[in-house]
Amino acid sequence: MARIVILGAGTGGMPCAYEMREALDKEHNITVINASDTFQFVPSNPWVAVGWRTPDQTTFPIRPYLAKKGIDFIAGLAAEIDAKANTIRMENGDTVHYDYLVITTGPKLAFEEVEGSGPQGHTYSICTVDHAQRAWDGYQKFVENPGHIVVGAMPFASCFGPAYEFAFILDTDLRKRKIRDKVPMTFVTSEPYIGHLGLGGVGDSRGMLESELRSRHIEWITNAKVTRVEEGKMFVDELDENGELKKQHELAFDYSMMLPSFKGVDAVANVEGLCNPRGFVIIDEHQRNPTYPNIYSAGVCVAIPPVEATPVPTGAPKTGYMIETMVTAIVENIKAELASQEPTQTATWNAICLADMGDTGAAFVALPQIPPRNVNWFKKGKWVHLAKIAFEKYFIRKMKKGSAEPIYEKYVLKALRIERLK
Repeated sequence: MARIVILGAGTGGMPCAYEMREALDKEHNITVINASDTFQFVPSNPWVAVGWRTPDQTTFPIRPYLAKKGIDFIAGLAAEIDAKANTIRMENGDTVHYDYLVITTGPKLAFEEVEGSGPQGHTYSICTVDHAQRAWDGYQKFVENPGHIVVGAMPFASCFGPAYEFAFILDTDLRKRKIRDKVPMTFVTSEPYIGHLGLGGVGDSRGMLESELRSRHIEWITNAKVTRVEEGKMFVDELDENGELKKQHELAFDYSMMLPSFKGVDAVANVEGLCNPRGFVIIDEHQRNPTYPNIYSAGVCVAIPPVEATPVPTGAPKTGYMIETMVTAIVENIKAELASQEPTQTATWNAICLADMGDTGAAFVALPQIPPRNVNWFKKGKWVHLAKIAFEKYFIRKMKKGSAEPIYEKYVLKALRIERLK
């Protein structure tokens, strides 16, 4: 009997547990560990932050759904991983043993890298459902006395889509409230240009997103290095293409949501030989760590080099479809190892995304993620907005059902194929 532990129960960890249970004989034990006892569909957080969703609509308790599939669950924080002894020490002192460990923790949100930022400082976040709820609480106060909004992403951020989504969703919501004319908006991003997205751009993402920002009267600052935040004030160094200081901005704001940089969670980052300097898990082509071959990893917590060097550091995003293929590769490779065979499966590291824009949306396909590409496609339309709403319901329903089928491949790719054939 093998003991497989999956550390993290997000949009990578939950599907991994279901796929693993379906693929392996019942004699093998599967345990999921997660800091919270609640699953949250993170892509819905921008909607939660403007009151278009409630947390109850985008979350559900993990334990009963895993139990239906014969998967054990531990709710608690992993304090330390002893990779040589194949053990995890929990914060409460318990020890969990494993034969194979799959790390799908997601990131540590490094608000501390910019003084005064984050929910404990002066900017909101939509990275977790709790953060989104706090952002909604603040937004309700803001609309009573509207003013300047600043939205964007800090240096070393690697997931820019939600920042664009939130800016456009705010614009749509403010227009519905008929107070958009009272709210100047500025988009502040570490990207070298609008639409870079950590991917070097996709299709005409630059032209399309610049046009969208202009049509919605949203100013922007790119190559933006936020240096600190005070109450109602953000300090930004704007760099030129050579990384030299071009201009310093002192932005007054009444409401701000800034995505932080990501790092690896402490318990993972502290394992010698497991991670790169920022705490992301180093993996080979089979999703295995070279130092500890019985440790696999998928999702935002894996180390992927930036697509290109940028004046302000940016990371490469890991989109849902990419994570799904990582998970499938891990399941097949562990199954092979249990059969005394060598791992052979690799993930398809392609970037595919549906991004909501409030009353419309944008979809992009980058195959492969790093240029030059075989497919380099970006398109806007109301169908994307509707497709993402439907996908939210579809994904949550599948997770409650315990489905092991590839969700992104079945739903998102099908929607994109239909649209591209029009």
